[in-house]
This record gives sequence, C-alpha cells and structure tokens, in this order.
Amino acid sequence: MKSVLFTLLPFLLGVFYLIHPFAPSVQVSVFKTSGVTLETKKPSPITGADQISAYLPYLKGKRIGMVVNQTSIIGNKPSVDSLVSLGVNIVKIFGPEHGFRGNASNGTKVDDSVDAKTGIPVISLYGKNKKPSQEHLADVDLMIFDIQDVGCRFYTYINTLNHVMEACAEHGKELMILDRPNPNGFIVDGPILENHLHSGIGMHRIPITHGCTIAEFAQMINGEGWDLPKNKTCKLRIIKVANYTHDTPYTLPVMPSPNLNTQQSILLYPSTCWFEGTIISQGRGTYMPFTVLGAPALKGIYSFSFRPVSLKGMSETPLHQDTDCYGLDLRNYDTSVFRKTRQLNLQWLMELYKAYPDKARFFDASQSKQIGNFDFRSGTENLRKQIIAGKTEKEIRQSWEPGLSQYKQMRKKYLLYP
Repeated sequence: MKSVLFTLLPFLLGVFYLIHPFAPSVQVSVFKTSGVTLETKKPSPITGADQISAYLPYLKGKRIGMVVNQTSIIGNKPSVDSLVSLGVNIVKIFGPEHGFRGNASNGTKVDDSVDAKTGIPVISLYGKNKKPSQEHLADVDLMIFDIQDVGCRFYTYINTLNHVMEACAEHGKELMILDRPNPNGFIVDGPILENHLHSGIGMHRIPITHGCTIAEFAQMINGEGWDLPKNKTCKLRIIKVANYTHDTPYTLPVMPSPNLNTQQSILLYPSTCWFEGTIISQGRGTYMPFTVLGAPALKGIYSFSFRPVSLKGMSETPLHQDTDCYGLDLRNYDTSVFRKTRQLNLQWLMELYKAYPDKARFFDASQSKQIGNFDFRSGTENLRKQIIAGKTEKEIRQSWEPGLSQYKQMRKKYLLYP
C-alpha cells in the first residue's frame, strides 16, 4: 500500500497544488506603449519545499533528518508535519538559533528536546552542539535543510548551514536543500570580513549582504572549502526555487526570527543591524525592531521616541530597557531605494554618530550589552575608525575595494538564478 501511495503521490500532489488556495499568486506588471496599456503576468516564486513532487519520491525508504525552524513550511503548514502526514520517515529534527518552533530570544541557548506534536527528537544546533555529531547522524540516511535566510553575514543560519555541511562531509551523508528566495538577494554590499574578526556572527569572508540563496551559498561553501574537512565536500541535492531571479520581490510568509517580524524590518535589517555593538537601540524590546533607532541621550535632538521593555521570546533584557529613546523612525522609509541603489544605508550610522553627545561611548560594546561589538558585526575595524574620523561615504565605500568586487566575481560561479 505504501509503495502505491508513493507512486501516486507526486501526480496527486501536483493536481492538489494547482487547485489549492495556497497555490502561487501571479505578479502583474502594467506598462504603456504607444498609448496602449499592456499587462504582463509573472508567476510568483515557488519554494523548493512547495514542489513536493520534485523530491518526495527520493525520500521513499530513507531515514530523514531535517534542519528546520518555523519558516520551514509547505503551503501554510510546517514541512515536518506535512511530510510526516505523507508517510516520510523523519527520525530527527535539528533546530538552529531561536529553536525549531522559532520562539527563543536572540542568542538564547536552546536545549535538546522532543517535539510535542510529532514525538520526533529535536537536537539543538544553538546550544552545546554547533553541528550534528556522528552519533546524531548514525541512523540518518539523508539530511534536509529548509530554512529561510535573509541574506546577511551576521544572520546565523548560514553558519548553521556550514556546520551541517561539515558534519555531512565528515560522515558521508547527502544534504538536500529545499531552496527559498533571498528577500535581500538584489544587494551585494559592505566590507569583506577580516580574518581576525571571525566569530559566531561572521564565519565567512563575504560582505554584509552576500546576494545568495541558501542553496547558492551552500555551493559557495563547497567550492571555496570553507570550514569543511580537508579534500572533502558535502554531497548536495538542490530543489531550486521556481520563477525566481535575484531581482524578484519576495514577501516572506512567515517571520524568519522573533525580531524580524515585518517585511519592513527584513529589508531594513542589513542597514540597521550593524548598530548592535553601539549605544544606539535598534528597537529590540519593542514590536518594531530594526525599524527604529535611538538612545536616551538623543533627547532634544530628535522628537520621535520609543521605550524598550522586556518582551519574552523577543528581547528579555534589551538595551535601554524601560527608558525613553529618541531618534529615527524608519517604519515608513521607502525600502525601494535599496533596490535602486543596490547599497546599504551608511547615512544613518554617520548621522547618529555625529548627533550623539558623548562620542566616546557610541562604539562602547560594554555599554551596549549587545552580542559582539561593532567591529565583529561590521567585519572590519576600519568602519568604526572611519566614522570617528569623519570620512565621507564615498571614502568609506572606496575602502571596501577591491575585496567587494573580487567577491562579486567569485559569487558568479555559484549562482543558480539570474
């Protein structure tokens, strides 16, 4: 019976997907030519996970380990739940930062557990283990990685990917990647990480926005040999995103982490997250993180204010807790600017440093209580020194070369999408 089910499922699921209310919508572009209005219809991206018929037969008879979190969905349902209901033998779940269900605060250690809904063991990769052990993989035939990334060096899921690839290469396990669009995939910008600033928020010699999907980044890890066993690579099987280019706008259906809770925050994140390691709050401890910037000392300089408080599952001890912060409100900032310029915003960093009264404290990581200091987040000591010295944006951007251009050229080898 199971054999018949697996034989028929790809066809049945294909039909189901076409008539299902969660089938992909269509993007419509309207333009005028010779006074006549024309419409062109572009199908929306279809994630790798949603293309069930492309990979379900390959899972037949295999013991599956899944690296997933709350963004791992098929339609509107968690992919683990969906695949279990289809008879897939998932023997282990591996959870990254924020946990399998995505409800742990940033930087919080996550322990191993058992998933209450499915009864499947959950191994944390953001606690005592950074990568699966030989014991963890002993009863796994195939690993699946299905996590939504947002395209930034300091967003830790690419580190999780690297650790999982390292373990798979060491122990001869194949890794299937169910690829997803990168919402910031149109920007490749920022200083290249300097070797001495290698850390948990910067493992790779890449700019702040790397311009890759998870599958493209996996190919880059293999090709560049980053943190892999000597003379070994990870065997990859990739289910590509359909109807996708790096310029395709993509609104995430599920927030990728507790403090990226809106599309606005996701698009601002590359340009506001490097305020961590400064005295400036990025709105952690509010329901508008990464869309506001401020500090108590800026009272009288800016009229807009917000007050960080302890929010369980988001930020339990935020910077400037229970104190009014004054600064910039970016909630209505036109993020289409990023698509036009293909650049991060440096002006906010330059402006707030210039406005801050006690400049000696601005980059004081011990005062900011953040994870890592500014140099680790920006990936270079130069940016901090350049801001202090009053360098122009043009001078700062020039200092990112030739590293940035070299990265862009290297990146081309691993792209799956135009």
